[in-house]
Amino acid sequence: MKKKICAAIALLSAVSLAACGGSSAASGSHSSAGSKTDTAGSSASASTVTADSSAESGTSDTVKKGSGKLIVYSALNEDNTIALADQFKKDTGIDIQYISLGGGDAVARVQAEMSNPKADFLVGGSVDLYGSLADAGAFEQYDSPNNDNLDPKFNDENHYWQGWYMGLLSIIVNEDRFENELATKGVSYPETWDDLLDPNYKDVFVWSNPTTAGGAYIATACQLFRLGDEKGWEYLKNLDKNVHHYYKGAGDVISPVATGEFIASIAWAHDSYKTQQQGYPLKIIIPKQTAYEIGGAAIIKGGPNTDNAKIFMDWLLTKDAQELSVSTSYRYPVRSDVAAPEGLPSLDEVDLVNYDRTKAADMKEEVLKKFDDEIMSKRT
Repeated sequence: MKKKICAAIALLSAVSLAACGGSSAASGSHSSAGSKTDTAGSSASASTVTADSSAESGTSDTVKKGSGKLIVYSALNEDNTIALADQFKKDTGIDIQYISLGGGDAVARVQAEMSNPKADFLVGGSVDLYGSLADAGAFEQYDSPNNDNLDPKFNDENHYWQGWYMGLLSIIVNEDRFENELATKGVSYPETWDDLLDPNYKDVFVWSNPTTAGGAYIATACQLFRLGDEKGWEYLKNLDKNVHHYYKGAGDVISPVATGEFIASIAWAHDSYKTQQQGYPLKIIIPKQTAYEIGGAAIIKGGPNTDNAKIFMDWLLTKDAQELSVSTSYRYPVRSDVAAPEGLPSLDEVDLVNYDRTKAADMKEEVLKKFDDEIMSKRT
């Protein structure tokens, strides 16, 4: 991928319920019957819808029609879940009943229910969270016919999970406070991770705790991958000198920066879009060597509606569903024939760090313990 930095990008966002941030559970039903208690399975009919593809992709999207329902644990924003559920019902005839959960809570729930699964599908949150469930046997293997032309990084080689969107880490800045307090000192808007080490950010910068927020862990791993272990830890300790305090969830930092309580932080670009759209002076900057998440989807093994779960997986990878995801969540699509969110650079314009997902998962426990021991525990 040809890489090129896009300096500062103004976007807007809302606090996400994505896997990288905690959230309280919320339930919803998009069933015509309105029932949330019936867990009887439903099978798909033989009817198949083949959508026209673009010339660029050179393929067709295959999605079966169905009936009955699908029970989903969703780590997406609830409005995104509702939009997907409404369109899925129109396209396939299948009702989605969902429960909104933070990513960590969703994973814990699926694992706790392995002996008696209550849901059919897990959607949203980084695929980094999916590996442990796949290893534990919580997911059904499924290789969708609609993933054949995707970049291999979006497809689990063992077919236990599927990547269907991407998110980029960014630096967010309150423009009003920055112009009034930092620009007057000759400080320029940060364009790199290293710019955040400027002492002028001391106590006006906040961040999420990597030990509790998945997005903050990805940002931590990003520094270790781009700088190496020794210099990476030196960077994290120096950055800590500027941190006023740490929030629990990855999305928790957006509101205090948007409202001007603090000047800067690190957050997902897509999670900041709606807040800025609401009129807040929030600037989003995608720095060089940024990290990214691949948003996941997986079929829960032994769920009551497995056939419908396979239809949903196929549908998430269609061009129409990908365009719907972009328009409602501002995340990047995984299909090359679907445009990036308006106002964001295309992926080939972004300088991505060499993020080793396997290594990130393997080293996570050790990194978080070290962060807690050498940074969090030493804060006064």
